[in-house]
Amino acid sequence: MSSISLETKTRSEFGKGASRRLRREALVPAIIYGGGEDPVAVTVEQRVVNKHLNDDAFYSAIINLDVDGKREKAILRDLQHHPYKPVIMHIDFQRVRSDEEIHVRVPLHFIGEDNCVGVKAGGAINKIDVEIEVACLPGDLPEFIEVDVSALDVGNSIHLSEVTLPDNVRSIALSHGEDHDRAIVSLHATRAATETEEEETVEDSGDGEG
Repeated sequence: MSSISLETKTRSEFGKGASRRLRREALVPAIIYGGGEDPVAVTVEQRVVNKHLNDDAFYSAIINLDVDGKREKAILRDLQHHPYKPVIMHIDFQRVRSDEEIHVRVPLHFIGEDNCVGVKAGGAINKIDVEIEVACLPGDLPEFIEVDVSALDVGNSIHLSEVTLPDNVRSIALSHGEDHDRAIVSLHATRAATETEEEETVEDSGDGEG
């Protein structure tokens, strides 16, 4: 699993005015809460946050926070984006404890698309879910979960119950019962493939003797 570390500094000023001043200084207001301790208000450098925004691990891995020299382990709980500027407005971090189960949304990595049976037959893959919520201890948290679609044929789908989860990791949705066993990816025929099949059917029907 990837290791992400962020340096933070505690802050004592609060409110919209203080937050605006921090953002002008390229700092992102943030809060660290949970783990049986009091919440701590901190700041993180905007440029440091930007480096991790396209990294899947930033959203699902355990993050090592340095809070004025004190080490904290946390997960990202919320990112507030500016409505139209490429700026993060606020971050929520939740502390984790090694002996307490956490619920985290983990990205799905779909593999085998190039060799997919249904794609070769002219179908198209529809990724219904790109992440799923799982429960596990922090030490068992996967950075991502692989879903092999190579055997998927046209008209078929893969459900949550068919996904192989890592050891000691369980699906939150499936824990609520079989009726929550939804499809996460399906493969449907494209219009072009359907038209080709119809043309072949017409051609075959005209091959007989009149």
